Amino acid sequence: MKRNEHPLMTPERLDEARQLGEKLARLRMARRIRQADAATRAGLSRSTAVLLEKGDLGRTQAQILRYLEAIAPGVSLLSLLREDDPSLQALAARETTQRVRTLSKTELERLDF
Repeated sequence: MKRNEHPLMTPERLDEARQLGEKLARLRMARRIRQADAATRAGLSRSTAVLLEKGDLGRTQAQILRYLEAIAPGVSLLSLLREDDPSLQALAARETTQRVRTLSKTELERLDF
């Protein structure tokens, strides 16, 4: 029988679990790997991969580490948490909005709503 860990965790720890799942998902997207492919490489079902990326508390540490290894071989969990991976940094750079050209102060004021 599966045990429900949710009521036993503090809100801070629940948030940390969610953040870990988000970091796994971001790394997978940064490496441009489909969720189904990462799950297959890790020997997991796709539904388990979905739960891992949501930060589900019922997943084991081994499943998390296998999924990480399938996404980024050789990357440690600590490196994932620090977001040291170059692909994550490249993803963050792509996500930031950049101006095509610089505008003068008067042009900015005119565009301000």
